[in-house]
Amino acid sequence: MPSKQKILIVDDDENIAELISLYLIKECYETRIVHDGESALQAFPVFGPDLILLDLMLPGIDGYQVCRELRKDTQVPVIMLSAKGEVFDKVLGLELGADDYIIKPFDSKELVARVKAVLRRTASPAPAAPAGPQGQYVEFPDLVVNLTNYSVVCKGRSVEMPPKELELLYFLASSPNQVFTREQLLDHIWGYEYAGDTRTVDVHIKRLREKLDDHPAWQLSTVWGIGYKFEVKR
Repeated sequence: MPSKQKILIVDDDENIAELISLYLIKECYETRIVHDGESALQAFPVFGPDLILLDLMLPGIDGYQVCRELRKDTQVPVIMLSAKGEVFDKVLGLELGADDYIIKPFDSKELVARVKAVLRRTASPAPAAPAGPQGQYVEFPDLVVNLTNYSVVCKGRSVEMPPKELELLYFLASSPNQVFTREQLLDHIWGYEYAGDTRTVDVHIKRLREKLDDHPAWQLSTVWGIGYKFEVKR
């Protein structure tokens, strides 16, 4: 029998944390609750969660700093929970490496749907074959993006990136020189379950550009007023 997926719930409101835990246990997840940032960082290596639900307003170390510390060593998916609904707060959370951002108060069905969506995207990939790229991948000079094992190799080095960044890169590179609007990219990568705005796409494109060196044969290009494309130079 497969083991249950583990979710670490970090929220200083005990009632909300317990309620979230009940929702997730009902969906057959294993949960652990902590109420502050320091406890979250201590519990992470011991509990080994598959996903973290992280409140931003925590005593001591806040959720932003917790996410920043986690991203130094791991790409475990993080969904931020916050009563802050401003675009600035969402963008900051995404730039720090969060995979999703849910505004309080939230509907229990939406929370569970978001958790399932993120976990689907971060399911354990198949081991990479040593003989070269196999499965579902795209290849360009000095770049291989493999959707089967969720790996990116650029100029001979492995590039670590969260699943949604990789999926965005793969989607664009699968249709070279085709322009996609931000709305199209948001719909395809995040799906109908995501209630974010188009700045989410901008944040992920910015991250991709920071991780991929400029190349004379290809680049991620902005088409002003429309969206983005993976440009292959002829």
